[in-house]
Amino acid sequence: MKGFAGQAAYCAAKFGIVGLTKAAALDHAASDIRINAVCPGIIETPMMDRFSGGTPEGRAHVIAQEPVGRIGKPEEIAAAALWLCSPGASYVVGQAFTVDGGMTVP
Repeated sequence: MKGFAGQAAYCAAKFGIVGLTKAAALDHAASDIRINAVCPGIIETPMMDRFSGGTPEGRAHVIAQEPVGRIGKPEEIAAAALWLCSPGASYVVGQAFTVDGGMTVP
């Protein structure tokens, strides 16, 4: 959802998934198959150490960039995915569902 300097391949892969999601969703919508993508922000996982350098200072730097002032939890991403699988999301098709604490809000 956002470009990052020095991360062209990573960004291209992520943007490609969004395009694939939209195309596949249109291909299968008439068959009552809903396809969406969950696009997480910085989440408390082992990958966080790569972003932060694994130091308290690096963590503080990452957290300072988050509009909500904290790192997301895996459970928050799981909750978004569960909602997309629920009847409440039955009209949601082909969306890149961003769960990132406001990081990509323009």
